[in-house]
Amino acid sequence: MSMPYYVAPEQMMKDRADFARKGIARGRSLVAMRYNEGIAIIAENPSNTLRKTSEIYDRIAFAGVGKYNEFDQLRVLGVRSADLKGYQFSRHDVDARSLANQYAQMIGQTFTHEVKPLEVEILIAEVGVVPAKDQLFHIMYDGTVLDEKRFIVIGGDADSIRSKVETAFVEDLPLQEVVKIARTALSTDERLLQSTDLEVALLQRNGSRRCFKRVTEHSLTELLA
Repeated sequence: MSMPYYVAPEQMMKDRADFARKGIARGRSLVAMRYNEGIAIIAENPSNTLRKTSEIYDRIAFAGVGKYNEFDQLRVLGVRSADLKGYQFSRHDVDARSLANQYAQMIGQTFTHEVKPLEVEILIAEVGVVPAKDQLFHIMYDGTVLDEKRFIVIGGDADSIRSKVETAFVEDLPLQEVVKIARTALSTDERLLQSTDLEVALLQRNGSRRCFKRVTEHSLTELLA
């Protein structure tokens, strides 16, 4: 009788974490920052058709880095969950915190029990009626949830990008300054990103029910001028 192949649980978790981190590092990073009128999400994304950021619900946005088909499936699940909860109860019952907890459970379950973990990190952002109510959640590849107050950086090379943003960021900056900070942080020493390399989405504190807005390439060029 042959003995089953044994791998220590610690080694198995380490291998899965290394695998997920390598997959995420192959993707391009993104930055989400609070500004004086809401929350801005700035991602390096030269594609005109595949989007890293999207609207989940009235005041909630989703963004992902890593393997596109995996975080897009998570986006669809989030939209369905938010719509169902808003329909069954109230639109005011749908919030970023509950969505982040649901995503953490799904991603953590996959990381622990499946052979291959999800090669994704995701962001859930909610703009409040007042700045003190803004919420930013970073869900990692193993289901860990991080609650941030000012800005979030996810994706490959996040540590160096975060240090660049930390140096320049202050509260209540206008949108133009926030976009320029993110562009500089996402760029490398060899190449400065242009408007065609970036995808920018906003959650605006505009008093209306739906707050999500995409910044067009023309408007982005003016912001970076």
